Amino acid sequence: MAMKKVLIVYAHQSAGSFNAAARDVAVEVLKAQGCQVEVSDLYAMKFNPSATADDITGEVKDAEHFHYGEETMLAWKEGRLSADLTEEQRKLSAADVVIFQFPMYWFTVPAIMKGWIDRVLTMGFAYTSEQRYSQGIFKEKKAMLSFTTGSSESMFSSNGINGDINITLWPLQNGILHYCGFQVLAPQIFWAPHHISSEARSTMLEAWRTRLQGLLGEMPLSFTPSDSFDCERGFQLKEVIEEKHKSEDFGLTVGTHLGKRIPPNSQIKSGV
Repeated sequence: MAMKKVLIVYAHQSAGSFNAAARDVAVEVLKAQGCQVEVSDLYAMKFNPSATADDITGEVKDAEHFHYGEETMLAWKEGRLSADLTEEQRKLSAADVVIFQFPMYWFTVPAIMKGWIDRVLTMGFAYTSEQRYSQGIFKEKKAMLSFTTGSSESMFSSNGINGDINITLWPLQNGILHYCGFQVLAPQIFWAPHHISSEARSTMLEAWRTRLQGLLGEMPLSFTPSDSFDCERGFQLKEVIEEKHKSEDFGLTVGTHLGKRIPPNSQIKSGV
């Protein structure tokens, strides 16, 4: 992992939190391996999560019918994005690996991190209609989610009250990270650290420390390649692939399941 650049996008209000400890372990271990590590501490930065016309300097193209995606793409091309977005895009452009460290709020990322995603991953910079999914702009970069939950692992099982964690993660890992082309590494999930002993929390951090030693050697999660879909049929799965998969017990992915059972653990284990 020597000389790799890592960006940690971090969202927690407390320096004494388990998320802060997980962040610190990542910084320590990655730097010890020769990586350059930058941290975007969103709360400390007072990062603005709201995507508005204020993200653009100068005149907008159509103030009456403002379209954030189109306007920010034009501003990005012309170098007219606000300074905070330009700085975060600089960090992301330089990074080989991006780690999102956060507590899961309402089955997703905290609002301030969603705002970072909404504002930093602008059209043109992070994706286009031609460059997305397996043909995405960031296909040479790796990204992963590292997060704490408030519920136990059993509650996020296929027969648990919260439902299958693989389904919970699909919009984040496929709809954001893979959409932008990232090679998505398996998530690091810290199950309900608030409800366990300090010794158990230490064990969690040691497991994270061990994983970080070989993080870049891991196989990414598997997603269906873009060329498996027919753009002339509304980007539906090509008939030949669907026909070939008819005899399988499981669907292709959590999302493209073809009415079959969802592949087990495909969003939490690499190489599945």
